[in-house]
Amino acid sequence: MNLIQFPEQTVIIGKDQPEYLPLPAWRLKHDPIGRVVCCWKLSWIERLKLLLTGILWHEVLTFNKPFQPIRLAIEKPNMPAVPPEDEHLDSLAEEARKELNVQIALNKVYPKKS
Repeated sequence: MNLIQFPEQTVIIGKDQPEYLPLPAWRLKHDPIGRVVCCWKLSWIERLKLLLTGILWHEVLTFNKPFQPIRLAIEKPNMPAVPPEDEHLDSLAEEARKELNVQIALNKVYPKKS
């Protein structure tokens, strides 16, 4: 499984850190929830193994810090184009972050019934 570059990427994380593999990623400075998206390509053997077992392992180095939410997907996520660097975007991002925190808190208090 290898990291691959993709048209929407905005940054290469760790490109000047020889101890890590460069991580092509999409990340926007003003994204309200701080999303980072990267893309992996499986070899033919990996694809067959995944098809046969249906099992995918995920390992994260947290360096004993809190674990961040993650999401694995086979569909490309929505990655909006890079916005202009405007001062007002910082306040918009903060408002969106607060709104998201309120929504998360409400979902904890009033969980959706299945």
